[in-house]
Amino acid sequence: MTAATGPVDFVIRERFGVGESATWNAATAELFWCDIPAGKIHALHIESGARREWSLGDEVASFGLATGGGVVVALSKSVILFDPETGTREVLASIDLPPQVSRLNDGKVGPDGAFYVGSMDRSPQPKGALYRVDAAGRVTLLTEGFSTSNGLAWTKDGKTMCHSDSQGEMFIDRWDFDPSSGAISNKRRLREHDLANGRADGGAFDITDIYWSAAPSCSRINRIDLDGNLLDWVDLPIAKPTMPCFGGPDLRTVFVTSLDSGLAAPGHDGIVSFRVATPGLPPYIFGS
Repeated sequence: MTAATGPVDFVIRERFGVGESATWNAATAELFWCDIPAGKIHALHIESGARREWSLGDEVASFGLATGGGVVVALSKSVILFDPETGTREVLASIDLPPQVSRLNDGKVGPDGAFYVGSMDRSPQPKGALYRVDAAGRVTLLTEGFSTSNGLAWTKDGKTMCHSDSQGEMFIDRWDFDPSSGAISNKRRLREHDLANGRADGGAFDITDIYWSAAPSCSRINRIDLDGNLLDWVDLPIAKPTMPCFGGPDLRTVFVTSLDSGLAAPGHDGIVSFRVATPGLPPYIFGS
């Protein structure tokens, strides 16, 4: 099944360790993404094909766009503000992770302009958590008990947040979200682990509040409504997709990053894109 209105094309054929945090930067008409273990943020100008990259000297778990052209970045155990033009960086917050927690993971800017970032812990009783980091550097622990915090995305009105555990129990939860304060409440299970349709990784919402969820174990993007129904999906030529985002001038192009397929045969790694009928939501801006 497919929700794409055209073919799925490769944007880049390249193997990244863990390509993640696909983000459309409308101000520069570039697709941004990171390679977590390589510690790099990449940017591709879609029309010209020009590429830029920045090495951060630590694992880059995730990032979001910030006011003034900056980027808020989750490194392995801290959150910084980074200026891509000058290379300057400022430590915004250090996250006090439990000893067994390996690093931070998926993160996005929320409707309130704060940065939301989770952590990962694959021990038998995991203590992976989800944190809120505001523009003043204040860190708030929101919820915990995950193997790999993932799948952050918000509905059009900013009042519902989706969040997943992409390892361990492998579920997607739906939370009520307060766009004025960043408070979360009233957790409901959106989908339990569904081996046949793939574990849930990174996610994004379109303007009709359909949740687009990367399924790296099934090489596709699943489309899920707010009642948890699997509507359809888009099969992909990349073996292990990690994160969809909506981009292009009309936000009707879906870009999807991937992690290292581990396959000897070439052609299963990189970033792909496809067109869709319904636009997605633009990314929120940190500090706005």
